[in-house]
Amino acid sequence: MPKVLRILNRFNVGGPTYNAVYLSKYLSPEFETLLIGGQIDASEESSLFIAKNEGLDPIIIDEMKRSINFFADKKALKKIKDIMQDFKPDIVHTHASKAGVLGRKAAFDLHVPIVVHTFHGHVFHSYFNPLKTAVIKRIERNLARKSDAIVAISDQQKFELTKLHKICPDEKMHVIPLGFDLNKFIDKNGEKRKAFRSTYLVDDDEIVVSIVGRLVPVKNHSFFVEVVKKVLSKTNKKIRFFIVGDGEERENIMQNLSSKGIDFCYWPSEQKRTTVTFTSWSKQVDVVNAGSDIIVLTSLNEGTPVSLIEAQAAGKAIVSTRTGGIDNIVLEGKSAFLTGVDEVDVFAENLIQLVENENIRNEMSRSGTTFVMDNFSYNTLCTNMANLYHKLLAAKEHK
Repeated sequence: MPKVLRILNRFNVGGPTYNAVYLSKYLSPEFETLLIGGQIDASEESSLFIAKNEGLDPIIIDEMKRSINFFADKKALKKIKDIMQDFKPDIVHTHASKAGVLGRKAAFDLHVPIVVHTFHGHVFHSYFNPLKTAVIKRIERNLARKSDAIVAISDQQKFELTKLHKICPDEKMHVIPLGFDLNKFIDKNGEKRKAFRSTYLVDDDEIVVSIVGRLVPVKNHSFFVEVVKKVLSKTNKKIRFFIVGDGEERENIMQNLSSKGIDFCYWPSEQKRTTVTFTSWSKQVDVVNAGSDIIVLTSLNEGTPVSLIEAQAAGKAIVSTRTGGIDNIVLEGKSAFLTGVDEVDVFAENLIQLVENENIRNEMSRSGTTFVMDNFSYNTLCTNMANLYHKLLAAKEHK
């Protein structure tokens, strides 16, 4: 049985964790997998519960963190090498940037037969200054050259990685979309809707618009605040906005809302009815989706945003910026309205259209659910990844 050492950046809530966990769990017994990962930032919510719910007990490397730290990264690299020497993997598969650098270096140094890396988004724009971005690209190109396969999670991401940023040639890049267990976003939606609305004091005739994700600059919540202001000025519908998640930008977002005269509350500290509610982190995103009517996303850069896949499974209409692989995970005009990252007026008009027209929301609901259930199941993910592993193993044997 081939052994796979799967290395994840860190166990924070998001697509990479689900991807790594489902592959670790459901590729068995065909592949024996050991899952390891780094430590989350203080501003993030742990996603270890996702692994625990699947019966997995990952190894946590405390020194492998999001930020670059020479001494911590050196210790993390040594720990990864120690694990590799003990486990003796046939395949090392890294997920996301930090794990990709440290995990692949360790694998190359120890001559692991097959090395695979998955990009869960990239940091080649909207994160760093041009000089730092150029250095990161140079590192990624070198690592990709030595890797046996690079995995993109959407066709759009493959285009960006191969054509725009020239990380590796087409023939080394494989598109394998993320996969999830989406049943919980369909089951008992009525009960969950009542629970959410009761908890957050939402009236039956109020329309709930939610944005789900980390509160960090790349998620572009300043754009979201501008949209809220414009929508409130152009509709008489009763609307409540929910910011689900937490992070370093929370105070800045709150100051922005205050400057525009928009009332808000931080629910963990103060439970009251306001136009905008900060819920902080939630482990029950299925309940959030059930209680919402529309899900929005305003990011400057994305890989495959899990929140939009989950929203469609739950039957929610979407308004989003068009960035990264979003084109590949929604049906534009059928399950989602998309706009450019600088088109705040168009974004607001799209949201107003959904707020004002329940029929359009219902049509998008039906289209989105069917689409994601057909294309983003964890069974499909595991089948596609197993096929890639077998292909790489067979190629190695024939050399």
